[in-house]
Amino acid sequence: MGVTVDVHEVFKYPFEQVVASFLRKYPNPMDKNVISVKIVEEKKDVSTGIIYRKRIAVCQNVVPEILRKVNILKVPNVQLEEESWFNPQERNMAIRSHCLTWTQYASMKEESVFRESIENPNWTEFIQKGRISITGAGFLNCVLETFASTFLRQGAQKGIRIMEMLLKEQCGAPLAE
Repeated sequence: MGVTVDVHEVFKYPFEQVVASFLRKYPNPMDKNVISVKIVEEKKDVSTGIIYRKRIAVCQNVVPEILRKVNILKVPNVQLEEESWFNPQERNMAIRSHCLTWTQYASMKEESVFRESIENPNWTEFIQKGRISITGAGFLNCVLETFASTFLRQGAQKGIRIMEMLLKEQCGAPLAE
């Protein structure tokens, strides 16, 4: 079956500042679930200027205790892999991430884009599409998908709040129209 979560936000800050804040967003005291983020690969295509990064995030397992009675859900941490392609010339950054834990039972994928806003070139548009599907858990599939959908939606909103806070700290008030 699966569930999807779509997010659209306009940050009233320039693209370069938004991307810089995104890259230093975690770990952060506002979201204690993200334990660490490590760059495992980074390279620049000299012909295009595109910077490719692969990062691994280690997050606390947030599955409710009651559901952790199922053996496969008892892990303390969950790992996520994120790949990004930062194109400073076109002022966009594409991001793909997926869960490395529970891959035989669940699929969690997100695709995101930061790009210069059409409304105002000093603003940055953020678009994210996430999809979670769970198999092999029998009657728990729907319960876990519902929990995952809620967590993903809340996580996206929390991530946006953290970005706004970081941007305000680093750059001051948002830019007016």
